[in-house]
Amino acid sequence: MSDRLEPPKPKRSREAEAAPTAEIIKKPKGKWQLFGLDVFTIGGIDLIFFGIVIALLTIGLIMLFSATYPYALYKYGDSYYFIKRQVAFSVGGVVVMLLISKLNYRLLLKFKWVIFAVTVGLLGLVLVYHTNVPGGFRRWMQLGPITIQPSDIAKFCLVLILADYISKNYKQMHKPIQGIVYPVLITALFAGLVFLEHHNSGTLLLFTIGAVMMFSGGSNGKLFAIGFAIAIAAIIFIIFNPNVMMEYAGERIVAWLDKDYDPLGARWQTNNSLYAIGSGGLWGAGLGNSRQKFLYVSEPQNDFIFSIVCEELGFIRSSLIIALFGALFVRGIKIATHTGDRFGSFLVIGIVSQVAIQTILNILVVTDWFPNTGISLPFFSYGGTAILMLLGEMGIVLSVSRKSNQKKV
Repeated sequence: MSDRLEPPKPKRSREAEAAPTAEIIKKPKGKWQLFGLDVFTIGGIDLIFFGIVIALLTIGLIMLFSATYPYALYKYGDSYYFIKRQVAFSVGGVVVMLLISKLNYRLLLKFKWVIFAVTVGLLGLVLVYHTNVPGGFRRWMQLGPITIQPSDIAKFCLVLILADYISKNYKQMHKPIQGIVYPVLITALFAGLVFLEHHNSGTLLLFTIGAVMMFSGGSNGKLFAIGFAIAIAAIIFIIFNPNVMMEYAGERIVAWLDKDYDPLGARWQTNNSLYAIGSGGLWGAGLGNSRQKFLYVSEPQNDFIFSIVCEELGFIRSSLIIALFGALFVRGIKIATHTGDRFGSFLVIGIVSQVAIQTILNILVVTDWFPNTGISLPFFSYGGTAILMLLGEMGIVLSVSRKSNQKKV
């Protein structure tokens, strides 16, 4: 053996010794920053969710044209009146959706109070500045060439505010004040302003969205159950005492309970909706072959468009459309549970729950399981600002989905 001494090995710092096994978990800052946050986000969008959205939008546009061209010709002298406007807003909405999907959804937190102030301002303004609609409805306001419905914006704003509140108070949501009182007050503010518009369906939708988000956020189960029981009791009381509601709302409840009530008036739209659904059978009369759309189903471009869908496509294919809505909800929940960010998770839960609740209520109405509430069917019913808001919300869900698809760097 050689007596030559080996040169001493240089000592390595603790950082150097740890370097071979350490994982870089710090994401590099992006080029574009705002309020200390990256403006754009990396990662791929959820292609399944995107595909479902595009499928629903495409089917909705086809059925909107098929359901509305006789009424559009009768009222406006142009068979394409509704579809050409809806296509324009839909194309713009898809562009907005793709743009928003690339933006960092957490930037919404920096603008939440601006969004809140604008929403509440519009909800207040529409009470004094609105289009003249018989029955005292104060839901729409004219802004230049377009008509907007502030309650569409209110649905998203409620989801945003509650998602922020629940994510910050998640560990306190089991307590009565933090988990019940504050979220109910937030929801009641929006719902109360919408109720003043004589918009009962919008009021119901807002309260239901709030309840779903509270339940998802971990509100006290016993207190939540008590509140739910009180709400059910109030609904039952109203059903059997419709005179406590506004005149038009009370009459709709009476018409729902009494199937022989005013067949040429309050029951006209619902009865013809049922005739359309029944005429469709299993496979439908064929695309474009509805008879009820020829001025029997009133304003088929809005709340009762699904009855025309059932008449032309039949039970089987209409059920597949319902399944698509179900898939949108399920996929959205999967995105929410995989994002790893509590705010993003509750934001997605609120958005997809809004679509699901609105779809369920609309179908219950057209099938006469629920009083006529005047609630639209997402992706199908006519409405420019409504489709823009809806596709913008889908863009937010896609933005959140990018977070769960990000690769480690």
